[in-house]
Amino acid sequence: MARLLAVDTSAQRGSVALAVDGEVIVEHSDEPRSHTRLLEPMMNRLLARAGLSLNDLDGLAYGRGPGSFTGLRITAGFVQGIAWGLDCPVVPVSSLAAMALSVSPGSGSVPVASALDARMGEVYWSCYRVSADRTLQVLVDDCLLLPGDLSLPSVADHDSWVGVGTGWQYHEAIPEALMSAMTSIDADAMPDAADVARLALPELARGNTVDAAAVQPSYIRDDVGWQKTPGR
Repeated sequence: MARLLAVDTSAQRGSVALAVDGEVIVEHSDEPRSHTRLLEPMMNRLLARAGLSLNDLDGLAYGRGPGSFTGLRITAGFVQGIAWGLDCPVVPVSSLAAMALSVSPGSGSVPVASALDARMGEVYWSCYRVSADRTLQVLVDDCLLLPGDLSLPSVADHDSWVGVGTGWQYHEAIPEALMSAMTSIDADAMPDAADVARLALPELARGNTVDAAAVQPSYIRDDVGWQKTPGR
């Protein structure tokens, strides 16, 4: 199976994961101001644990966003630099999708609503169906909304939703009908590079990748620019 390195710093907690032969190992950092400094040592420790070097990788993956603008730039720049050097394929993964994958559906499937605090009183929002085999069906694409404008798609198990992410801190402003559809909410959930890796592996196998030049953050907001690595 593929050997893939994944990175996510879209929220306060940063993470780097390495997938080798179907197994995923991960390191975390809860120091958002140090993500730039810590990503490379975290990556090197994971590679050393697996007895691998960067040249052994088949691909890279990153949490493209939405999320912290600074965090997204850090991840995109870090992954883009490695991709340029290795000339290897890259899989962009929605950070909201990765967060949804943190939910364990048991033997069936469960509808999951991912909500990440976007600051300025807004929420990054998307909805999925998570299956027992850890695959996702997108029900609502990533978007930016006011808490009072959030809504759920129509599904058969409409009263069995699970909510994840820091956006649920705005629960008092979220429509009451939506809140009543939630069976549980984990407002502390954050995107994790391990789940980025799990979502990226099948995409890498299918060839759904980009090259280094196409690595960029997904801010959702229209007024944020991105500059590629200097000299590229």
